[in-house]
Amino acid sequence: MSRAFVNEDAGPPEQRPDYDLPPRDAVEFPAAAAKALLNGARAGDTVGAEDATGLPWGTPELVPQVRAILAQARVDGDDRLEQLAERYLRAAGTEE
Repeated sequence: MSRAFVNEDAGPPEQRPDYDLPPRDAVEFPAAAAKALLNGARAGDTVGAEDATGLPWGTPELVPQVRAILAQARVDGDDRLEQLAERYLRAAGTEE
């Protein structure tokens, strides 16, 4: 994982985002995990998001979900989410 996404000043765990994820075997888990990883990176808590999902940043398993989030971020004009999704895809070995 890139240190660019580790925020050593993120604060104690009680101040980190709540990653309310469905069970790992649920159909909606991949979309929720992709969202959690991107939101964790946005909040400076990539490590916490990885712990919550059990998946590392850039795991290829979530590329389709991250692409969908990227497309919506572009529609919404959410430049930061777009940037994070693009970084995720590069880390996964794909380019957008």
